[in-house]
Amino acid sequence: MSIRILGAGVMGLAIATELTTRGHRIEIIDPAGPPGPHGCSWWAGGMLAPHCEVVDAEEPVERLGLDALDWWERHTGAVERKGTLVLAPERDKGELARFARRSRNHHSLDAEGIAELEPDLAGRFNAGLFFETEAHLAPRKALHALKARLYSAGVAFHTSPPSTSSELTIDARGLAARDALPDLRGVRGEMLVLRCPEVSLSRPVRLLHPRIPLYIVPRGDGIFMLGATMIESDRRGVVTARSLLELLSAAWALHPGFGEAEVLEMGADARPAFPDNLPRLRRRGSTLYANGLYRHGFLLSPAVARMAAEHIDTGITPEFMDETS
Repeated sequence: MSIRILGAGVMGLAIATELTTRGHRIEIIDPAGPPGPHGCSWWAGGMLAPHCEVVDAEEPVERLGLDALDWWERHTGAVERKGTLVLAPERDKGELARFARRSRNHHSLDAEGIAELEPDLAGRFNAGLFFETEAHLAPRKALHALKARLYSAGVAFHTSPPSTSSELTIDARGLAARDALPDLRGVRGEMLVLRCPEVSLSRPVRLLHPRIPLYIVPRGDGIFMLGATMIESDRRGVVTARSLLELLSAAWALHPGFGEAEVLEMGADARPAFPDNLPRLRRRGSTLYANGLYRHGFLLSPAVARMAAEHIDTGITPEFMDETS
């Protein structure tokens, strides 16, 4: 089948990857061109952390997200399987207890265990949780790896629709698809990239706080990505002063060495979400809409891509397809 995919973000590229392996002829249209700062996938943290995410998410996020680690490893080879460390300052130890109650597949660490896992955090925290089976990746490298793989498989990339027709269109435009999906909303996320050779971390660390929890993801060579914010807004663009101060303050609370870090990059974008924060597939004639990844773009896009491909191949109604589609 000839299939046209609108959108070259993580959703569009994941669906194209699934369909290409099943023998479909694919072309991808994105007016902004290849993956880059114009899309929210570019600003993702890249944490493949289904057990952590379920603390504030619905059950399918954990169940379906478990497959993402192997999917990204198979298609990009870029997965770092070093787990996730969850910490909280002593004054917020109740947040750590809440996190433990609402999650699974972790074990508790004392100060000695934290120091053994991350020596640079020695003496800074008395208790933590370690999710050993979780992983992370570098989103930008992963996106480019998918694009290169698709290009090698003969997938055409266009910035405007070609004159030829296709049998099916898959709309994976993210928040831009609100012209067809009016129940989509934007959830703003903001991030920083820091260079801090004084601090060494081997895995993502989540620092819990009642108001602004922080996650920090190592990118190698003393570079870290910081993120935290989930703001009900479709505003895109630069990071706000308040978020900048809160992110840097939280990083300093994790380790004072971050106070000397260089700020390499700041970015913000609006992630597409439906009211229940779960993704959707909707079929309308010859168009299949795939959207609503919320903050779980790299975690859930493989599952949504598989469901879309199975629907196209077999006609089945998968889990995330609306009955009213």
